[in-house]
Parts: sequence; structure tokens; C-alpha cells
Amino acid sequence: MEKKNGFYWSDEREPHFKRRKEIIAKHPEVKELYGIDKGLKYKTLGLVIFQLATAPFIAELAWYWYLPLAYIFGASVSHTIFLAIHELSHDLAFKKKVYNQWLALVANIPIVVPYAMSFKTYHLKHHWEQGDENNDTDLPTTGEANVFKGFVGKILWATNQILFYAFRPMFVHPIKMEKWHIYNIIFQLAAISVYWYFVGTGAILYLLLSIFLAGSLHPLAAHFIAEHYVFKEGQETYSYYGFLNKLALNVGYHNEHHDFPNIPGTRLPKLKEMAPSFYDNLFVHKSWINVIVQFIANPKISLNSRIKRNNSI
Repeated sequence: MEKKNGFYWSDEREPHFKRRKEIIAKHPEVKELYGIDKGLKYKTLGLVIFQLATAPFIAELAWYWYLPLAYIFGASVSHTIFLAIHELSHDLAFKKKVYNQWLALVANIPIVVPYAMSFKTYHLKHHWEQGDENNDTDLPTTGEANVFKGFVGKILWATNQILFYAFRPMFVHPIKMEKWHIYNIIFQLAAISVYWYFVGTGAILYLLLSIFLAGSLHPLAAHFIAEHYVFKEGQETYSYYGFLNKLALNVGYHNEHHDFPNIPGTRLPKLKEMAPSFYDNLFVHKSWINVIVQFIANPKISLNSRIKRNNSI
């Protein structure tokens, strides 16, 4: 692995393909973990109802209640909805793919902006073409790394990272609009228009603020940085096993997730138990809050701290 233009460059395939084959060969019983999470649909619907039902009431409160509630509840629930849509992008709620897609559209409602189907397209590319500078839009661009550097630059980037994740894909790798992308736009415009009509602008602004905070300096948002930024040279993906996984649908089990994206988050701890020799020797984040602190304060960690590879590998 060498450094070029500040980034780490690997001439090897992403690590999860090889580890998946090795784990299956040594522990074929992990296949028993494949399948759907029957409770995911109920969690998703509950989160959507909670966010839509509370927004108009919180929107009417004084700022000294409004802002803390937006950060503690609005942002946390929004982020968990992000991660429910993440699970649905892997078709982990229903056996039939189409049901997962329709539920993702419903989950998208409190996010205001139609994104569930485009997220699915880009996220699956992130899995199968991890580190590919042309197709993995999870990678920060060279421009981002050059502009948002140093203590202040990294604070600005981390505060606004939701905006980079939203807009970067459209510039780095525009995708062809397909029918489900169009369904997503039409469904979202219709749903949010009806909601707006009945609850007013204040609730919409609260939802938008909750989304921004959910991808800003928020403990749950730390997983965006924790997952693939290089905190130990030579390691590309990182897990976190702390209590915040309860709010994050176990996305902290990120090595496990990339190894087996067809295993729902509820069963990823069991995967780690079944194959401890493959995971116990990896560097693990102890705290997502500390990830944000280290990312901002440690001069050795920057937006360049990502591993890239050529798409011909």
C-alpha cells in the first residue's frame, strides 16, 4: 500500500470478499444467519410515525426546548431511519424485494428529500466496488480533502457532512434514473405535500433540522467516519461494539456487515461469536464520540485517510 495525492492506494481487492470465503469455508454454519429481520418493518414504521407525529408539536415550542429536542430526539430518530433505509437497501425486511422498496419509500417520508432509491443504488456500489475512486461515492473527493483540512477545516466538514454525502454522488458518479428512482420522487412529493398541508411549515423545518443534525456533530453520525477512515494503517474497515448500536441497528458491526451484507443487523453479533478468530484481531473503535474528537483533533487523520484502489482490480 502506498500514498499518492494524500490517499492510501491498494493494489489488492477489498478485504471482505476474501474473508467471506474463508469464514464460510471454516464456519459454514454462518449461512444459518442469512435471511430477513422480521421485526425491522415494525421498527421502521414506528420510527416514521413517531417522527411525523411529534414534529408539529415540537415545532411550536420555545427555542430552549426546540433545539435540544431536535438534537436529542429528532436527529437520533432521523439517523435511525437512515439506517433502517440502509437495511432495506439490502432487502432485509421482506423476502420479496418489492416490499422492501415500498417500505423504504415510506421510511423516506420524514427525511423530506427523496433519496431512498438513489441511496440503494450508490450503497450497493459502495459494497461491491469499495474504494474504487470512480464508483464508490463514500470516498471524499480530492477537492474536499484539499479544502477541508486542518482543525477548522475538519470541524466545518464534520458539521456539514450530511450535505457532502447528499451531493457528492451526483458530481462524482451520476446515475441513470430508473423507475424506482422516479417512484421515489413522485411518492415523496405526494406524501410530503399532504403532510405539509395538514401540519404546516414549522413541522417541515423541524424535520429538515433533524436531518441536518443527524449528519452533523452527533454521536450517531460518527459511524460515517468510523467505518472506513484509516485509524490503523493497513486496515480498511472498522467495527464498533458499543451501546449506541442499539440506536444504530448494529451498523457498528461494520466489518461483519461488509463481509455478509445479507445478514441483518440483529444477527451480526452472532456472526462475530461464530467466527471470533476473524474479528478479534482487528482494531475496533471503543467510542463513536471519540472518533469525532480524534478525526478533528488528530493531525494524522484527515479526509485523505481513506484507502483507494483502481477499478481494474
